[in-house]
Parts: sequence; C-alpha cells; structure tokens
Amino acid sequence: MTASDEHPPDGWAFLGIGDPLLVAHDERRGLLAVAGTHVHGRTAPVAVYDSRSFVRRALIRSRFPVHAIAFHPRRPLLAVGTGRYDGGYFFEGELLLLHLKTGEVTSLIEHELGRQILGLEWLDEQSLRVLMAPPDDWRDEAAHEGGNVAVVGRTDWTAIPARSLNGRDLAGPRVPAPRPDLREAAQRATAELRSLWQAQRAVPSENLVRGHVHQGDDTQHFGQ
Repeated sequence: MTASDEHPPDGWAFLGIGDPLLVAHDERRGLLAVAGTHVHGRTAPVAVYDSRSFVRRALIRSRFPVHAIAFHPRRPLLAVGTGRYDGGYFFEGELLLLHLKTGEVTSLIEHELGRQILGLEWLDEQSLRVLMAPPDDWRDEAAHEGGNVAVVGRTDWTAIPARSLNGRDLAGPRVPAPRPDLREAAQRATAELRSLWQAQRAVPSENLVRGHVHQGDDTQHFGQ
C-alpha cells in the first residue's frame, strides 16, 4: 500500500499499538495519545506521539483494557483509565498517570482491585472528573449500565503519590454509564487519526514519512 492523503503506508500498523481504539490530541503541545485494543491474555498499549511527525515518544502497557485517556491541561501528564468486569462479581481496573517528561507511570487507586474507569475529563488544572463502574454487581441489576462519578482534586498532580486515592476520593453519585460499543469507538479513533494525518500531509515535512520508518529506534519505552 502506498502513502496517500487518506492514510499512511500499511494503514495504521506503523503506530505499533494494534488497532486504534481511543485518541486524544493535545494541540497546544503537539502531542497525540492513542490507545490500542486489548488482546485477551495480553496487555493494552497506550502510546504518545508527536502529532506532526507521528514519531512515538512514549509507550505504556496496561494489564486491563483502556477506556479513557486525557491530557492534563497544563502539566506534562496523561491520565489513563482502564478496567474490566472479572466475569463473576467485581469491576476492577486502574487509574494510571503517565508523566510525559520523566516517563514515570503511577497507579493511583489505593484498593487492591481498583475500579473500572470508564471516563476521564480534566475540569481544570486541579480537578479530574472520573466516571467509574460500580465496585461490583452484587444485587445491582443496573451495574452494567450505571456507574459513579467523582471529581478528584489535587493541588499538584505531578506530585501525587501512588495508590493515594481512597474510597472517599472516589465516592460520588450514581449516574447512567452505558458501556461504549468498541466498533464505534474504533471508527471514531480511525476518523480522528485520518483527519490529523491529512492535516499534516498538507504541511510539507520530511519527518512525516520518516517517522514511521525509524520509529522503533526513537521510541522511549516508559512503562511496562
């Protein structure tokens, strides 16, 4: 397959994260985060790229499927929400924080099983809105269609300790939380990547094509 204004050579395989599922674009810093699909028995990748050259800058792998990614509005941070239903009782998962300069990955939820994170939104520099599945589905017929929403506030998110978010931090009202269709999510992610690719192809840059060829040597692997 040849390069075009529609998509890069070999589709999106050059991203190295499997099929794209979620995309977050930080226009101010020129960064692009892409989450790939979780493969059963393996990890789910999340990579950060230069949004102009598509050269990869960071790669982490989650042990749970990824449901949400969000760049901090000012700090060099990417929040990653993950999780799954264990098949019998619990909704488990992690809220991860990737420091984009140091490469450090911090798991923030105190509880051993964590929570399945379904949505993330930075309301401002100190406040993160977190949408979660219920802790479990015990006597809860609507557990797979509802959730809880909490706003977690910290003065400096770059200094937040690991496993420091407890039940009080994550307590919040019950809200509707229908689980997204993965096919629709993948289609939205592909459409956004295509739009970014077309926009950058309109600006001459020899790094645009070169990035996917030498990306393996340039990638900084910040977490496992």
